[in-house]
Parts: sequence; structure tokens; C-alpha cells
Amino acid sequence: MEPADILSQLVARGRGTTPAALIELAAELDLPPADLLVIAGHPVPGELLPPQRDARITKQYASCVSHCDHARLSSLEEFVRSLPRLEAAGPFEQPASTYVTPAESGLAAVFNGLVRNRGFSISELPFLGLSRSTLNGMVSCWGPSPHRRFQLCATAGLLGWRLPELFAVFGEPYSPEFRPVVLCRHVGRVFSAGVFLTDAQLIECAREALRLSASENRGAWQPVSQGFVGECPDFP
Repeated sequence: MEPADILSQLVARGRGTTPAALIELAAELDLPPADLLVIAGHPVPGELLPPQRDARITKQYASCVSHCDHARLSSLEEFVRSLPRLEAAGPFEQPASTYVTPAESGLAAVFNGLVRNRGFSISELPFLGLSRSTLNGMVSCWGPSPHRRFQLCATAGLLGWRLPELFAVFGEPYSPEFRPVVLCRHVGRVFSAGVFLTDAQLIECAREALRLSASENRGAWQPVSQGFVGECPDFP
């Protein structure tokens, strides 16, 4: 069975699958275990979530990572994975917002859970090609929309997901012609690798990303090549 078909079934009947089986399946699909728990409608235990994070540090880290091209992303991912898992307060909880109340069920809750699993709230995300109001809507009341396919193409890279599999989760037909908008999944792989990093380690990774990309930090996201999507080896 194709991964997309497996994920579609999890969305429909995942509550009947045990967390242990989901964690085993996640390894087979090369996806974070916390993501499969979210998709199947199970709570994510604290040991699979990031530690508590400073939002400003997280935002800077995400921005710096987005400056790297594919060769540098590969080096950065290795660097991130080489760091030890340290004791830290946790688990991470998204800060309350005066602008949005995250949905407790449905696809909006699934999307918000995937973002939360990486230690982000909407305000810390790097530029994705979507407005802040659109992203807020995606975690609060993301109903059927003619724009959903574009929104999935825009956010798959952040999550580190392949497009066909993410489309399957959200029940949208996929076409091989679809492409990421700004960031591809190789950026998201760094974020997934860094799930358990502490604030001090996030600062260390941000510095390494800036060193690798030779980007000058001016306090705002300044894309080198729109996330280098055109160079992504997934799309020859």
C-alpha cells in the first residue's frame, strides 16, 4: 500500500490504531511519530514534544535556517542531529494568542498539531508565501476552500512532508505538477531534526545556519533564492 493510502486510512480510522503501532509505522514512513499520533487523533505524550522555548529565539532560528540552499541544508541537518538531547523544561505549549483560538478538532486541529510538534506557533514561522491571517485561519477554522491546495504546497516544506502524503492527509487530490511555494521539505527536515533542541542549542544552530549561508542578519527574513525550491532534487 502506498504511504498516501496508509495516511488517508489513519485520518479516517486512526483512533483504532494503538500509539505503539503508530510509532512503529512512523519509522517505516520516515515521519515523526508525533505527527502520526496527531493524524490518528491520539494525544502526543510530552516526551515526543519539544521543550519549552523562547518565541524570539525560535523565530530567529527558523528564519536563519530558511536562508540555506540544499547543500547547506544537508550540512546543517547533520549538525543539528549531532547535538545531544539535553534536560529541559517542557513540554512545549503554544503561547495563547489574542488573534486566534486553535481548533480542537478537524483538519485545522491536525494542521496546528503538526506545527506544534515542531515547536512553533504561527508567529514564529519563517516566510511561507502566505499571509499571517491565512495561517491563523488554517489553525482555527480551516474549512474546504479552493485555496487549500496552494496552502498545502506552501506549508509542506515547513513540516518536512512530501506533497503527495500531506495532500492525502487533508483529503485533497494531488497532481505531480504541484510544487512547493517557498520552502521545500529539506528545510522542514532540519526543523524535525531540531525538535528537542533547547533555546541555547537553537541559538547555536541559528549561528551555524548563518555561517553556512553567509547571510547577514538584518532582523528580517531576506530570501537568498526563495528557499531554493527550484534546486530541490525532489522535482527534476
